[in-house]
Amino acid sequence: MTTTAIQPGGRVVAVAGETAPRRVTRRRVLWVLLVVAAVGAYLGFRTAGAADSDDAAAFRFFTGVRNWVDDNRDTSPLFLYGVNYLRLGVRLLVDAVQAGLYGLGFAGLVAAAGAVALVLAGWRTALVAVGGFLAFGFLGLWAESVDTLVLTVSAVLLAVLTGVPIGVLAARVNWVSATLRPVLDVMQIMPTFAYLAPMTLLFLIGEPAAVIATLIYAVPATIRITELGLREVSPTSVEAATALGSTGRQLLTKVRLPMARPTIVLAVNQTIMMALSMVVITALIDAPGLGQNIIRALERVNVGVAFDAGLAIVIMAVVLDRITTGAARRRPATRGRSRWVVAGGALVAVVVVALLPIGQDLPRLSFAGPVNDLTGWIELHWYDATEWIKNVVSAGLLDPLESVLTSTPWWLFVLLVAAFGTLVSGVRSAAVAALAAAGIAGLGLWQHAMQTLATVLVTIVLTMAVGIVLGVWSARHDWFAAGLRPVLDAAQTMPSFVYLLPAVALFGASRFTAIMAGFVYAFPPVVRLVDRGLRDVPATVVEAAVSAGSTPRQLLWKVQLPMARGGLLLAANQGIVLVLAMVVLGGLVGAGALGYDVVAGFSQREDFGQGLAAGFAIVLLGILLDRLTQGFHHAKGPR
Repeated sequence: MTTTAIQPGGRVVAVAGETAPRRVTRRRVLWVLLVVAAVGAYLGFRTAGAADSDDAAAFRFFTGVRNWVDDNRDTSPLFLYGVNYLRLGVRLLVDAVQAGLYGLGFAGLVAAAGAVALVLAGWRTALVAVGGFLAFGFLGLWAESVDTLVLTVSAVLLAVLTGVPIGVLAARVNWVSATLRPVLDVMQIMPTFAYLAPMTLLFLIGEPAAVIATLIYAVPATIRITELGLREVSPTSVEAATALGSTGRQLLTKVRLPMARPTIVLAVNQTIMMALSMVVITALIDAPGLGQNIIRALERVNVGVAFDAGLAIVIMAVVLDRITTGAARRRPATRGRSRWVVAGGALVAVVVVALLPIGQDLPRLSFAGPVNDLTGWIELHWYDATEWIKNVVSAGLLDPLESVLTSTPWWLFVLLVAAFGTLVSGVRSAAVAALAAAGIAGLGLWQHAMQTLATVLVTIVLTMAVGIVLGVWSARHDWFAAGLRPVLDAAQTMPSFVYLLPAVALFGASRFTAIMAGFVYAFPPVVRLVDRGLRDVPATVVEAAVSAGSTPRQLLWKVQLPMARGGLLLAANQGIVLVLAMVVLGGLVGAGALGYDVVAGFSQREDFGQGLAAGFAIVLLGILLDRLTQGFHHAKGPR
């Protein structure tokens, strides 16, 4: 058995038994041998990095699938009695929600938002809701905001109606939970872009395809959090109810679900946030709403217009988040108190309607002009600095890494993934990652996949470097954490499309643009996780290290960072997933590789097969990176 102690100077070491030092030495030797073998194999077997084929077997297969769907959409039972009815049902739901929200009118919807917020979350949240919905009118984006809200509400309703029962079933039946876990993992790893091509193939473009794509993206959060909430119900309460003669149904409806109510409301909250981020991206498949404003702004490189639309989305996210968070924290009211709350909500609705007879004719408040002026000033005065940064990163990191990856034979890459994965993550994770790498090669997009991988790795290096520095500062200085929190909140809420605009304005259309957009999109959760990991280091360990004479620097490097290893690795895992999603969007701004293939598959019929294959390659690349980092996170490491 091995224990740990803190030496003078703050170093955490093993002190009992001789097994741990031997294992550490053996692991280091294996690492050195593996690195030497990898370098030697690369030098001996590297290739010229030929371009991918334009007519791979996978492209022909997916093109054939598209042709079959087009020919049989109105005759096949799969569509006549399945897909078409599903599309019609979603269409009817969207129309019903749209009729309800538009039927309320401007003042009515503002009043309804305030009333619902008052009933569910209190008067402070009601004020936030009323102010937020008024802001849509002041920004001149009322219709677009309502369209976005329609898609979000429709997708969340479907996610809750399907996800909560599945989460309940997974909590009660272990084999269902085990079966769902890898499926949900893939659904969450998959970049949002990858959902769009299959949705348009099956459901055509428009609101139904957008809602179903959003449902697929958001429902894993509903299922996972619902299952977690039910599993965390106190066993004592369950045993007491069982002893009193409760049936299985009574146990569920009167004990488990009421006690898991805060967690289930949290599941709804997370589903709303994920759905709101996805419905903006579905503008690429002709979904209405604020996403269309951002797409048009991207085409014209108009940062100001995108800022207004992004601000409206942030406001909507804040309002919905406050309402659902308040509902989760609020205690169930007594019958008499609930009547007063409902009456107060009705009064709020009446007052708001009375005070807003002007409807949508509100003064316009736009930030487009000032934002564009600021962007123009930065472009003019920062051009030399931004060009220098772009050239240094491209020449010093991106180009050499891309050259190594694209000249590595696919079979050698698969073997190296298996070998390194086994060492850092275990055999199971390594096998999944190696199969994903082999699958990418089988799709016929090896060169483009390696180019995308190079961009992702450079982005995650920059993201982790900045994220760790800011996370350490945030964990060690409360004043810095307080000032950084609203910046991180806004950065995480802003749609990913919005980040492309300032990146294009500063760096032009290039691979580096995708790197910078991915960095800004991914660093907030990295900072939060690093901060949380350092703060979770036991205070007794920190006090012991300080008592042993550790300086602040030694405390950080020899105690806090090693003990926060799990949080750092989780930060890397989450950062990679987010960076991959954003780098793919870089295909819209000249980043090339798999992102461009997906975009071309949308816009050009003859490239559909290649675009769909690129979407699957992105999924496999995400699985590869996730399995390695997630396995590393769960590995126990040297003992």
